[in-house]
Amino acid sequence: MRHSILLALLTTAFIFSACSVQKKATVESPSSIASLAKTAILDKPDFAPAHVGISIYDPAENKFLFSYQDTKYFVPASNTKLFTCFAALKNLKDSLVAFEYLPNTENTAVRFTGDPTFLHPDFKQEKVFNYLQTNVPNITFVTPRWNAASFGNGWAWNDYDANYMPERSAMPIYSNLVWFSKKGNQLNIIPKAFKDSVNIFASMADGKFAINRDKSDNHFEIVKSNRTFTTTQIPFTTKKSFEDVSLNLLEDTLNRVLHFASAINDQTAVWKKFYSQPTDSMLKLMMHESDNFFAEQTLLMVGNEKIGLMDDNKTIDTLLKSDFLGLPQKPKWVDGSGLSRYNLMTPQDFVWILTQMKQSFSWERINTILPGANEGTLAGLYKGYEGKIYAKTGTLSNHVALSGYITTKKGTPLIFSVLVNAHQTTAGNIRKSIEQFITGIIDNY
Repeated sequence: MRHSILLALLTTAFIFSACSVQKKATVESPSSIASLAKTAILDKPDFAPAHVGISIYDPAENKFLFSYQDTKYFVPASNTKLFTCFAALKNLKDSLVAFEYLPNTENTAVRFTGDPTFLHPDFKQEKVFNYLQTNVPNITFVTPRWNAASFGNGWAWNDYDANYMPERSAMPIYSNLVWFSKKGNQLNIIPKAFKDSVNIFASMADGKFAINRDKSDNHFEIVKSNRTFTTTQIPFTTKKSFEDVSLNLLEDTLNRVLHFASAINDQTAVWKKFYSQPTDSMLKLMMHESDNFFAEQTLLMVGNEKIGLMDDNKTIDTLLKSDFLGLPQKPKWVDGSGLSRYNLMTPQDFVWILTQMKQSFSWERINTILPGANEGTLAGLYKGYEGKIYAKTGTLSNHVALSGYITTKKGTPLIFSVLVNAHQTTAGNIRKSIEQFITGIIDNY
């Protein structure tokens, strides 16, 4: 009798447990997909020293078709942007909030919200610039709701002058980059406010020069180089106070006098929102070009909307307790872009994110935001598979990732994630092997 009761209790517990983790689905490993994985990836010498995780999921059948170390943690590189993109889709409206304001016929209070599209050359329509330049007689800029560092946790400090790592800020302008281009013997500089911050230590006549920036301030140097100069972008530092850098730069750009206040007297005032660009237009650039700056600012904008503060740590903590609560394995998520090697996520986590994204938003919207075959960061890859794959790449030195959606030739939609860490070959070799594996699945299922 005692054994019967115990058996009944164990059976009940198992059924309850199975129901509670239903979202993890069942795991199957058909020999053909396993064979593809071995041939294209697992048995190749390039992968011998590497850590590999693979997850292939059939959403219609709610089961994993193939799993290889997909519950283990990996450094995901720019696959982290899938987390940021999903957070944006869930929490940002159709258009980006450029700033919040309190309209007044004589003096308008303005509080910026982290919008990275302001005066970015990829966005030709500048409603924000036009409004600030002409529509308001007097503007007082109020300290933004900001509690974040210029750089994310775990970023490489000596990449401070690399164009893929601009500093984060509450009021980005020109993507927080100085844009240099050469025309004849003249050097064009945008924003023009930095033209007096360039010291010339080499002739520009033969075009053999480079531009460096001092780590601690916005002093740029032209130095001799063995390579011919091409158009380049170098981040400017925003580490001084908001009013010393951002507002001075904006004042020079708008060519008008601006005012600053640390706060407003009326704490009960209801701030209105001024919108700039369509949200998806920014997300598409973020995902197609793997733009780190857009990703970082997107996460901060989500924080401004969700918790009323541009704070990456608190925003991530809140997201993990709300929109991301169902993740199969709790990630270590530290930034919006994937620049940090502190990020740790599993292939199953990415499958979950992609599944939730497809269930929550239209497929037309998703396949516009994500790059497809032979476009964006997938350029040169998956040629002939147009319409069959939409995915996000990820690359750091010795790390490669790819997660996304595929549709097989039989019309079966699948979701996948392949994460590779600590390889010792070229990223191109790893990508080609992953391509062989994924196209093999497309062709045979």
